[in-house]
Amino acid sequence: MTITIRKAVATDAASIHGFIVELAIYEEAEHEVKAKMADIESSIFSAESPAKALICESNGVPIGFAVYFYNYSTWQGKKGLYLEDLYISPKHRGLGAGKLLLRHLAQLAVEEGCGRFEWSVLDWNQPAIDFYQSVGAKPQSEWVKYRLAGDDLLNFANA
Repeated sequence: MTITIRKAVATDAASIHGFIVELAIYEEAEHEVKAKMADIESSIFSAESPAKALICESNGVPIGFAVYFYNYSTWQGKKGLYLEDLYISPKHRGLGAGKLLLRHLAQLAVEEGCGRFEWSVLDWNQPAIDFYQSVGAKPQSEWVKYRLAGDDLLNFANA
C-alpha cells in the first residue's frame, strides 16, 4: 500500500467536502456544516483564498485531507502555520497516513520559516489528543479560544 500526499486541486473539492461531512459526523456536529461542495471549491481554490489543502491518498484513492493557512505571531515576528482540519477516513486509520500528513505539514512550516505549527482539538477527542502528543505536540492550556459567529457576530458588528 502506497500512501502519498499532494497539493489539492479544484477537482478535489467534492472529496474534501465529503471528508468534512465525515469529520463533522464523527464530532457529532453534522448540523453545523453549512458549506456546500461549491463553497469549498470557491473558498479554497480561488486565487485570493488564504486557505490551502492537501490530499492524502492510498494507491491513488483519496483517504484524507488537511486544510491549513498561515497566521502571524507578533511575539516571534514570524508567520505560523495553522491546521484547520486534518482527517483520515476511519477505515484507513492505523496505516500511518495521519502521521505522514502531519509531518508533511510540519515540513511545510519549516520550509516556510514558520515559528509555530498550531491546531485545536476537541477536549473529548482522546484518540486525537494521544496521537498529537505521540509526535511531541504540547497542549496550550493557558489559552482559551473565543469565537464570535452567526447572530452573535452580526449583532456585535452592527451594534
